[in-house]
Formats: sequence, C-alpha cells, structure tokens
Amino acid sequence: MAKTKTTFFCQNCGAQFPKWIGKCNSCNEWNTIVEEVIQKETKGSGSNWKQSNSPKRASKALNIKEITTSSEDRLPTNNKELNRVLGGGLVTGSVILLGGEPGIGKSTLLLQIALMMDNKVLYVSGEESQSQIKLRGERLNGTNENCLILTETKTQNIFKIIEETNPEIVVIDSIQTLHTDYIDASPGSISQIREAASELIKFAKETNTPVVLIGHITKEGAIAGPKILEHMVDVVLQFEGDRNHTYRILRAQKNRFGSTAELGIYEMRSTGLREVTNPSEILISEKDSDLTGTAISATLEGMRPLMIEVQALVSSAVYGTPQRSSTGYNIKRLNMLLAVLEKRAGFRLGAKDVFLNIAGGLKVEDPAIDLAVVCAILSSNEDEAIPQNVCFAAEVGLAGEIRAVSRIEQRIIEAEKLGFEKIILSKFNKIANKKFNIEIVKVSKIEEVVKELF
Repeated sequence: MAKTKTTFFCQNCGAQFPKWIGKCNSCNEWNTIVEEVIQKETKGSGSNWKQSNSPKRASKALNIKEITTSSEDRLPTNNKELNRVLGGGLVTGSVILLGGEPGIGKSTLLLQIALMMDNKVLYVSGEESQSQIKLRGERLNGTNENCLILTETKTQNIFKIIEETNPEIVVIDSIQTLHTDYIDASPGSISQIREAASELIKFAKETNTPVVLIGHITKEGAIAGPKILEHMVDVVLQFEGDRNHTYRILRAQKNRFGSTAELGIYEMRSTGLREVTNPSEILISEKDSDLTGTAISATLEGMRPLMIEVQALVSSAVYGTPQRSSTGYNIKRLNMLLAVLEKRAGFRLGAKDVFLNIAGGLKVEDPAIDLAVVCAILSSNEDEAIPQNVCFAAEVGLAGEIRAVSRIEQRIIEAEKLGFEKIILSKFNKIANKKFNIEIVKVSKIEEVVKELF
C-alpha cells in the first residue's frame, strides 16, 4: 500500500501549496489553507466515467482555413427568460453552473424547467429526498413523465443510473454535495468539488449531454469551491435577488455560446417562478400623484430595453458630515455627478445628505441613466416633481455636458410603447428620419435640462 499523500489547498481560491502557511500567496486571504488527502485508491468496483471505454479521437492540427464551422445544436427549455440568458437554449455537451444565495430559488427554477421540458431530464439531488422534491413539484403544478428524480451523492452510482436511463439532460443539485471514491476527502472540499466536476464535464463532452450544476456561494457572494470550477464550465449563471422581495434576476457572468449582457427577470410566487416578459411595468412604481425625487430612465440590459425608476432623497446633514448612499448604482459615479452639479450647475449639495435607489432591486451600470440620476437629485433638492410623462436617456460628462448614448432608437421606442410623452436626450445623438409619437427634447448642457424641467 502506497504512502498516503496530502497537500494543502486554499479554501478561497483553490491554490495548492506543499506545506501549511498562514496567508495564501494567490488571493492574500488569511487562515484559508487546509490539508487534504489527494492519493487515489487503487481498488474500486464503482463505475467511474473516467474509466469508460469511449473511443479516443486522434488529434490533428488543421489550418484555420480548413476548419468547417456549424451552429451549435441547442435544446429549447420552454422558458423564454432562461433561453434569452443562455443565448437560445441549452447547447448540447455544455456544462452550466448556477449560483445564488441560499433560499433564493435555484432548485425551484431548475425543477420547474425540468418539469416543463420535452426532453428526458435526470434531476439528481444530494440535499433533498425524493418525497420532498415531489411535494415541491406538486406545488409548481408540474407533472412530467420525462423527469426522473434521483437522490444520490456518489458519482459512481450516479453514472450507473445515467447508463441505465440514458437522459438527454442532467441536473445536479448541488456540486458541493457530490463525492467520489477516488479522492479521500470530505464532500464539499476543494479536491472533491474539482474531481466530481471534472468527471461530469468529461461525461458531458463525450456524450453531448448538457449538464446543469447548482453551486453554493460564499458570504462574499462568489461561488464556493475552487475558482478553477468557473473556468472549467462553459456557462456561469448568477441568480440574484432579495428574499424579502418577489423579483429575481438571472445573469450570465460567463457564456461561451452567447452574450453575458442579457438578463432574465422572474417573480417568485407560491406556485413557482413566473417569467416577467415586460419588466418595465414592474420597475416603474404606480402612483396617484407626482412625487419629488423620482425620474424615469430608458436603459438597456443586453438587447433588452428597460424603463427604470431612479429615486433620490436630498436632506440637510444632521450629524455634520454629509452621507452619500447608493443602492443599485455605483457610489463613485454618484459622487462624481454631485461634484459636477456643484461645479458646473451651481447647486450647493456639499452640506446635504444624498440617498439614491434604483427601484426593483436592479444593479445598473449603463451610463445612460446619469441624466435621470441628476434630475432625481435636483427634483428632491428643489422639492419640485418631474412630470410622470417625461423620461431621460443620456450620459453626463465632467464638464456638465450631456453626452450621446448607444442604440437610442430602441430606448425611444420602449418609452413610446409605455406611454411616455417626452424624452430628454443629448443633441449629439443621431436619430434616423423616423416619426415617433413622442416629443424628443435635445439638450447639450445640464443648465438646459434645469430650464426645461424647473
């Protein structure tokens, strides 16, 4: 019997070290180095996918002109929001990693999709029993003979069931609960996660079967386990939202087969997750009268235009030092816009508290909402409401100039569709000779916007 071999891994980034050290040289975190056994067993009767007798393909170098390309085969999921984020559906042979906070709805989303699909799906759970999953499925009002439920955590047994049932899609809930006999370490450790993931990826590539993995996240919000896990998979999805709110957002952080700018929006109900096909209606609050400190902006997330509400509150600083707080918007950019208002427009905001919020729980990075942020702050400061039928789409520069933004026609069409009567944008935006049923106001400086509204 060979001597047991151990090595040391960083639990935060997955870096490997020959001996224990207090600080990881890779990610600079303290006290994250743990010892793990890495010797593989020489005995074992289980069926491991790495031992399969699949034919080996000989590699051959080809001139790039000789390589033929073809579009990827995709399996539609019967879920428009997920299809949008993935780029059209599940690519055959791809491996998808879905991460999110505990209780946010990851298992609910994948079980709901498994019950909706026309393909045979094997749903493997290492966290819940089959009866618990059945109860959840009944709550989702879903029954599908093509959906098979398996409660197992050992990869050798999972591959046995896969060979018997021959599914077209495999869902693993979750990768942190799996373990293989070929690594002598506890489930959830760096070695086990990496080994189990590599076996599933090899299976997906050799059989052209899509595999969807659910991953836990750390307290910082990153997916738990080694960072190499995110490099190994083809798609990394993040399921975001506040458990105290009903809306959930699905984002692609990495996608080898599509854009990472798309997002899907869901509403959490007792009967499962409902797709939100027109998010602009839920992102704009309904109110009876004009309220100060609110402005509507036309933004874009990927190819999807959205109308979002920006809320601001400006008040006198009670404790001497003014507070600057932002939710869903970059705080550094907020400070920059406040400095522009001080210097270029003459508004004295240095001694006032400023609070900013993007309604609906969205995190927006589109610079086109700058003008709406500025107008919401001025509306609260002047205590004068902006008319409900006015929206904005422009970037604000350091000189106080109103800058043009991309794909302006899409923004105008979305504003017109939702019933807005006026949109304020940069005069440097070039608009095709097309008639819109909405008044377009072009401005070049903040002073012009102030005159137009206040």
